[in-house]
Amino acid sequence: MKLNTTQPILAFDGQDDVIPDSLSAAVFVGDSLWVASDEVTSVERLSSADGITFGNHKSFPLRDLLDLPAQGTEFDQEIDIEGLDHNDSYLWLVGSHSIKRKKVDNDGGPTDKKIRKLAKTEIEGNRFLLARVPLIENANQELVRSIADPNNPQHTLTAGQLAGDTRSNALSDAIKRAESGHGDAHLAAFLTIPGKDNGFDIEGLAVSDDRVFMGLRGPVLRGWAVILEVSVTPDDPFRLKLKEIGPDGRQYRKHFLDLNGLGVRDICVDGDDLLVLAGPTMNLDGPVAVFRWRGALGSSAEQLVFSDGLERVFDVPSRAGHDHAEGMALVTDPKRLLIVYDSPSEERKISDRAVKADVFELPD
Repeated sequence: MKLNTTQPILAFDGQDDVIPDSLSAAVFVGDSLWVASDEVTSVERLSSADGITFGNHKSFPLRDLLDLPAQGTEFDQEIDIEGLDHNDSYLWLVGSHSIKRKKVDNDGGPTDKKIRKLAKTEIEGNRFLLARVPLIENANQELVRSIADPNNPQHTLTAGQLAGDTRSNALSDAIKRAESGHGDAHLAAFLTIPGKDNGFDIEGLAVSDDRVFMGLRGPVLRGWAVILEVSVTPDDPFRLKLKEIGPDGRQYRKHFLDLNGLGVRDICVDGDDLLVLAGPTMNLDGPVAVFRWRGALGSSAEQLVFSDGLERVFDVPSRAGHDHAEGMALVTDPKRLLIVYDSPSEERKISDRAVKADVFELPD
């Protein structure tokens, strides 16, 4: 993909006006840019003829491709997609797996009612999703639920997701079952805490062969951020099953990174390294930076990475209340990073349907 600007314009068709204001994930697949919003139940494909404006928007409703846990119920709301990646003919996506605390508005209503509302939490059942969907090349790239593998006609590419329902899935269940049934010593206690209260909150996805990495915005444990690693295998039709890859047969590995108190907002693979977009946890404004974890894919053991083992590549400009860096995509030829934002500032908005992203140089 050739980019001819440091601020490409992402232009959408306007069918869902919330998308430009809530971008949360991005990945380049060939000449197409795939992005997601954390407010909808679809993923979006964009392309560019000039390397400046990405348009030709097509939306792919995920209810046509996956079995959304809350589909057809009153809880059939946003997936809260927080990570995208592409690997081996599949587009991968992950929801936040988090719960929400009710928002209190400054609208002049009764104080006692607002205090009661602040005590309420809720689970939006489509958030418990780790899935992959076949991505095929026709005249344009398309997502399909199932298709014969063009490289191996005896094999079928099939959409798949971890088994789950509106309150949990196989990953959260594995965290609850860890440590001989008492729950994971680091993470289990945070599954019932809302994401913006430093609770369990996935933001970021990177896939390399059979290794799937998920970054956590929270919890941050005494300044240590967490990246989970899993590996999956096809199970029943349209289902994926977690492999036992961790210590004592655990179905996940944990990696701890000293990001100076920041949580993970996105991750992506660069050779044997992981690039980490780090930002404030909870509902805070604060510093945002990209770190390089060199050799992250060179070990299959759980790792504890101190700050001197991480390279701070560059800082991302941020402002209070706006321009929250949420997703990044690796660009090649030459190597750079594209970053997309939630809550864009007025300066970033081109119109109600178009916003600017940023492109940063990425030194080796």
